[in-house]
Amino acid sequence: MGVLIRPIDREHRWILTPCYPTRGPRTIPPGWSVAVIGVGGNVGDVVRRLCRLWYALKRTRTIRPLASSPILRNPPFGYTRQGPFDNAVIIVATPLPPIVLLRRLLEIERRFGRRRSFPNAPRTLDLDLIFYDARRIERSDLIVPHPGWRERVSVRWPFARMGSRRRLPHRVGNETRHMEKGWQWSKRHLKRRAPKRRSPWR
Repeated sequence: MGVLIRPIDREHRWILTPCYPTRGPRTIPPGWSVAVIGVGGNVGDVVRRLCRLWYALKRTRTIRPLASSPILRNPPFGYTRQGPFDNAVIIVATPLPPIVLLRRLLEIERRFGRRRSFPNAPRTLDLDLIFYDARRIERSDLIVPHPGWRERVSVRWPFARMGSRRRLPHRVGNETRHMEKGWQWSKRHLKRRAPKRRSPWR
């Protein structure tokens, strides 16, 4: 598996692989929704594991990956006495309702060896539901958009690097107003806060 690492600053790196960034099918079945999933981990070979995740999702019937961001290697947050994280963002199409999708993501985490010992502990794979169409959901077990995503470089920077929603299937444009706002906010914030370096995509 070819991997290209490009430094951003002393603490952050872009990691490019055949799966991150990439794009999958350009079509969405009628009645399906579009969701943004944050992915990451810091135990073992996370880059290879994230590629395995991409191919595993391609084989599922109910979660169809549409696009992925590059991987961002960044310092841990919360509990800082652990190694850096590799994080990315995946956009998927799904017929599953939000809470069912969340449960499915938790099942995938367990399949990839996730163990929840304490909050923000080291983990093999972390899957977060960031956006689900243009919906706002507030439940005891699920909040969408994901709370605090604006404060997390691990979400903002990969999200901003995905570009415009116009590069995704047409139906996404009418169903993901929160996603569009997220893209524009992330781009502006990244431009203000990120180190002034030449973009790795130019």
